[in-house]
Formats: sequence, C-alpha cells, structure tokens
Amino acid sequence: MKIHRHGSPYDRGAADSYYRRPRRPHYFEGNTYDSPEVLEDNMTLEEISEYYQGYIDNTAQGNYKEWK
Repeated sequence: MKIHRHGSPYDRGAADSYYRRPRRPHYFEGNTYDSPEVLEDNMTLEEISEYYQGYIDNTAQGNYKEWK
C-alpha cells in the first residue's frame, strides 16, 4: 500500500471528492495551503493520474463530508 503525503496529488483528489468539489487536478509541493500549489498545466501525466485515482477511490468509498 502506497502512502500518500498530505498535499500530494492523490490526497488533493481524495479531498476534492470528500468535499464534493469539481475535479481540478493540482497538488502542493509541501503541506496543503502552506506551500506552493502546482496546477494541472505543470503536472506530469503520473501526477494527474494520481490525482484522479484519489478522487475515484474516495468516491467509490462514499466518504463525503456531512454538512450540518
């Protein structure tokens, strides 16, 4: 099982799904919001694939934020 660091493409994809945000491949060089953000135009195909895998995995689990 691969470990995905906070802010990684996989982590950001999973987070976007969790919060029911639209798909927008991106990641952070370090911790989320505390480091530079890398947008899709500057991502490798592997990073984009990791983002989508995080989104798909979270969606398949049905793990969503419950707003109260």
